[in-house]
Amino acid sequence: MKVIVVEDEKHARENLESLLLEIDPQIEIQAKLESVKRTVEWLQNHQTDLIFLDIHLADALSFKIFEQVEVKTPVIFTTAYDQYALKAFKVNSVDYLLKPIDKEELAQSLEQYKALPKETIDYSQLKSLLQNGQKEYQERFIVNRGHKIMSVKTNQIAYFEGEDRYVYLTKKDGSRYIIDYKLSELENLLDPKPFFRLNRSFIANYEAIKNIASITKSRFKVDLDPAANRDIIVSSNNAKHFKAWLNQ
Repeated sequence: MKVIVVEDEKHARENLESLLLEIDPQIEIQAKLESVKRTVEWLQNHQTDLIFLDIHLADALSFKIFEQVEVKTPVIFTTAYDQYALKAFKVNSVDYLLKPIDKEELAQSLEQYKALPKETIDYSQLKSLLQNGQKEYQERFIVNRGHKIMSVKTNQIAYFEGEDRYVYLTKKDGSRYIIDYKLSELENLLDPKPFFRLNRSFIANYEAIKNIASITKSRFKVDLDPAANRDIIVSSNNAKHFKAWLNQ
């Protein structure tokens, strides 16, 4: 079996290569690529049996590959964010794998590939399903104001902040409320296009981002409006996903 690995994180790329060869030493890894641009160029001139494709690449989301070259090869998507692990993957691709990749799950995906009918896969349909909303996102959140209850629309929200044992909703006008959600729950309820989890403590609306400063090549400091009461750092592990989100 011939495969290519499209992944811009060196450690993840090497780990996937190692697992593949442990499962089947006969697998031939033809190329290891890190960007949409290089992948498109490679696919225009080569053929392979199976593609392992990270969703967030160095220059853009990997779905842009399908806009530039016809892909007839089965794809196993890899991602660190389960917000992308939608039923659409199961409809049109071989599988998706959540990082860190588990050896047993990888082996199951390879078996699934072997049993897959060798026919053209409609990745344009996959992209359309993802864009057009297989999932409905929450549009309003109930908050308490004294003895009163009010509903806040998501387009009024600047960011969510986890502090101590509580999660706070901060509106664009600066008002702040405790809400009965965990940040991990909010990630699944919020539309990932306008909202992004910056770090363990903050999920921000794109419109609330006032300034982004580079601390190092792979770490960023984000200023929000209204201002938060502490520094907000995007870690090196989250930096590429942050940049891909900004580039949508």
